Amino acid sequence: MSAQPQRLKLANGQAVPRQKLPQLTMAEFREQLLGAAARDLRVSALFGTPCEAGLQLVLVLADDLNGHLELSSTLVQGESYPTFARECPEVQLFEREVAEQWGVVPEEHPWFKPVRFHKAFRPDRDAWGRTPGAPIQVGVTDFYTVAGEEVHEVAVGPVHAGVIEPGHFRFQCHGEQVFHLEISLGYQHRGIERELLGGPKPRTPFVMETLAGDTTVGHSSAYCQVSEGLAGVSATPRGVALRGVCLELERLANHTGDLGALAGDVGFLPTASYCGRIRGEFLNMTALLCGNRFGRGLIRQGGTAFDADTALIAELLKRLDAAYSDVENAVNLLWSTASVQARFEDCGPVSAAQARELGLVGPASRASGLRRDVRTNHPSGIYQFTYTPIATWHSGDVFARAFVRWQEIKGSVTFIKRVLQALPSGSARTAPAPLRPEHLCVSLVEGWRGEICHVGITDAAGRFERYKVVDPSFHNWTGLAMALRSQQISDFPLCNKSFNLSYCGHDL
Repeated sequence: MSAQPQRLKLANGQAVPRQKLPQLTMAEFREQLLGAAARDLRVSALFGTPCEAGLQLVLVLADDLNGHLELSSTLVQGESYPTFARECPEVQLFEREVAEQWGVVPEEHPWFKPVRFHKAFRPDRDAWGRTPGAPIQVGVTDFYTVAGEEVHEVAVGPVHAGVIEPGHFRFQCHGEQVFHLEISLGYQHRGIERELLGGPKPRTPFVMETLAGDTTVGHSSAYCQVSEGLAGVSATPRGVALRGVCLELERLANHTGDLGALAGDVGFLPTASYCGRIRGEFLNMTALLCGNRFGRGLIRQGGTAFDADTALIAELLKRLDAAYSDVENAVNLLWSTASVQARFEDCGPVSAAQARELGLVGPASRASGLRRDVRTNHPSGIYQFTYTPIATWHSGDVFARAFVRWQEIKGSVTFIKRVLQALPSGSARTAPAPLRPEHLCVSLVEGWRGEICHVGITDAAGRFERYKVVDPSFHNWTGLAMALRSQQISDFPLCNKSFNLSYCGHDL
């Protein structure tokens, strides 16, 4: 056994010298990863980082029951290692990502194929047998197929009708029944993780704000929590309170928009027409704080770049009451209309066992009965003092994913009122500070789609040697694929909207 501890336990946002990260043998690492489920731990991140001896695999496990993170690592010697995905399905996409980035093959992976269709970070490596330096065609890959009489294949995308990001969906069907859905992304790849190396740079905060444009506050908050931890500074109490307000406004806007879109997908126009407008009201509240409806330019190291005076707080509370009254009337029409419920119920179910096995996060996991919410399980910032209850449902279908959103809307409104009415005094921001060299920090934030995970590791000069981002969509796209099993193909738009996942957040 290793002489050092098997696990490094950290609190959310806590930074430690990177030499404290345990390096296990591959057998010990496998035992720890595969034993995580038995201890009710889940995988927040699994990624590779280069070192002198080869490639270091870093594992971040979340212990939701005890409120801490467990980190460990192992060294991959050579160009391959035995896959973990056959026994731990929630890491299958992480392993494919590591292979694509570093050219290291997880042997006997159950469905080994590219994630984002880019060249490896190491120019002499390629996990897919391609000639290094040769052009890469995005989306050109093998797909799982089902053979049999009257079985047919339906391909959708990557180009879709309307203004929407590209993504490819390949259905294997018998008549209207879906046997299997495979989702192929990568069309939005921008090379974010490579761009972040050597930072923080002047443009780094702006890059974080556009990781997923509808999650500007969530990703910016996760980044600032990493940079504050690595710098050894804390944001001001007023700053973290305002961050929480903006994060919940972001949740309100997106949940409201999603409920309206779900209503539109089943042809229920009253809710659909109202929620589109009300979503804009919540976005305008964020613009009232910082001048941008998505919160760009607001979240910065040490707090927030904008403050709220007494008059602005009063105006926000007034607008919040008006918008909530409107959304309550619009959404309650969904629950009182039998035709809507008939379409929502039993459509695209994902069981609790499936959600746990796939590592789902956010409303998608809570709709299947899992109590996974960073705000409660790993609280940081204002959530250490004020929280919203975890909203869950048990059926795991479209109804559950819609109803959980409604419960979270109510919780977010209560939270914002409570925080604004007792906003801490003082400055909204402290002066920025440089990052400490040779440190590591993990930050979790509950974005509106679910857990956002950022991991920052600094080099000897205090610059980012590795920066890992895991958007909640990275966990949840496979959940959408499972939701379509044995469903009608015509239910796909409704199931898709009930997850409402990000293409660019997955592709980075």
